[in-house]
Amino acid sequence: MGKTILVVDDSSIMRKMIKQTLIGAGHTVVGEAKSGDDAVALYQDLKPELVTMDITMRGMDGIAAAKAILSLDGDAKIIMLSNLDEDKFSQEAAQVGARGYINKHKTAEILDLIDRL
Repeated sequence: MGKTILVVDDSSIMRKMIKQTLIGAGHTVVGEAKSGDDAVALYQDLKPELVTMDITMRGMDGIAAAKAILSLDGDAKIIMLSNLDEDKFSQEAAQVGARGYINKHKTAEILDLIDRL
């Protein structure tokens, strides 16, 4: 059974690609956000089962947004998706409570992690 997911990325092209991947795998994208501020607000309104979160965005970045969401809901499931240095940012993502850090172009790994959550 698919999950309800909020997709957060400042790039409309990346949001579209992630959304198509998720929908193709049977998940429901309940919302899209292009900033951390929007992500926090939408999370409160939509209460998705999972959030895919980009790290680098204008204004509130993905790490700060993940912290904010987790402060509102300690059970939130957030997966960080980025093209940045995996060693550095995967540790930072884990420290804030994200459930994983995956390169946004590795769709099979993203879907596998979602299925395990």
